[in-house]
Amino acid sequence: MPASEVAGAFEISEHHVAKAAKDLTRAGYLTARRGRGGGLRLARAAAEIELGAVVRHTEDLNLLECFDSERDQCKITPACALKGVLGRAGEAFLAVLDGVTLADLVEPRERALRRLLPRVD
Repeated sequence: MPASEVAGAFEISEHHVAKAAKDLTRAGYLTARRGRGGGLRLARAAAEIELGAVVRHTEDLNLLECFDSERDQCKITPACALKGVLGRAGEAFLAVLDGVTLADLVEPRERALRRLLPRVD
């Protein structure tokens, strides 16, 4: 599917889709082909793409400055309990996503998605 169609279907910026597609292509989640008949495709089966891996790749999960030891300038880090609590919450969040594949999200709802989106190949 061309990036322009993805952008139109989800009513988001084509520039944003192109940027995300480039990143996801470099990471091996998508393949991209230019020109007539080109567009974006999954690089591997949806059942092989875990959401946890995609989120780790695309998102900065350092919720607080102290999560990044190179940037941490917080004076209370050595005594702070919040960092540990949020760290465990982040690990739990990713553990849930690690158990979910793209296929888990799409396949059970494929018919409904096809009705809602102009074209999903």
